Amino acid sequence: MRKSLICLGLGYSAKVIAQRLRDRGWQVAGTARSKESAEALRQAGFEAFALSRESHDPAVEAAVAGATHLLSSVPPDEAGDPVLDSLKPAIIAAERLEWIGYLSTTGVYGTREGGWVDEDSELQPTSERSRRRVAAERGWLLLHERWGLPVHLFRLAGIYGPGRNTLRTVREGKAKRIDLPGQVFSRIHVTDIAAVLEASIARPNPGASYNLCDDKPSEPEKVVAFACALLGREPPPLLTLEEADLSPMAMSFYRDNKRVSNRRIREELAVELSYPDFETGLRALYEAGE
Repeated sequence: MRKSLICLGLGYSAKVIAQRLRDRGWQVAGTARSKESAEALRQAGFEAFALSRESHDPAVEAAVAGATHLLSSVPPDEAGDPVLDSLKPAIIAAERLEWIGYLSTTGVYGTREGGWVDEDSELQPTSERSRRRVAAERGWLLLHERWGLPVHLFRLAGIYGPGRNTLRTVREGKAKRIDLPGQVFSRIHVTDIAAVLEASIARPNPGASYNLCDDKPSEPEKVVAFACALLGREPPPLLTLEEADLSPMAMSFYRDNKRVSNRRIREELAVELSYPDFETGLRALYEAGE
């Protein structure tokens, strides 16, 4: 039986795993928020459908029914999880599903004042956006607990990769260094996200959750300074949070301060990260022309 993946939200992260599986002979389909975005995905060679809270292509249900694997990367909104609200009956009724993945965020852990968290740590979200993620995770896990569906949670740290990274931010003159001693973030290269998802597909463990991050939680100002060094530029001056005038979205990241453990993906899924730290990842992007 040919394997088939439906990506509900075929965006930046999902496209990498979708392309890798398609190259291995899988049938791959995906959704976008609008008809125009779905058409762009079709132009890129994917079977694609429009899916939004307001309406969706009726063919999405047929694609879900025929899929062996399902990945959702659609974030929740103030009304809840749009995918569950629109497609929950179709997902429950699908008979071929061997694996379901939901892409969440390490923001569900909140802040630990620089301390470590792992998948068994209590969820203590500090922002409304992260509280929505906790509720969405519960909704997806309920599919496993009540209907026995093979659901897996993947909590992603800050995502970077081609076209979305600190090198580009520096070149565009938008990089800022915030003077917050002891503040650390975890991050993950988009290629390593795909590697973890592939490893989980090969070794499913329904009901499990996984942190997706590299080995080196680091101060964000050091990441900016390293990117500047690669580009031969002077790093921007250190600023206070008030001086930085960050957007509400950016400010929410600085509300949390924690180190995220990736031990489970290494020990349970035997994943070896291609980019175990930000230096390796940014250097590879620089050498590739970013």
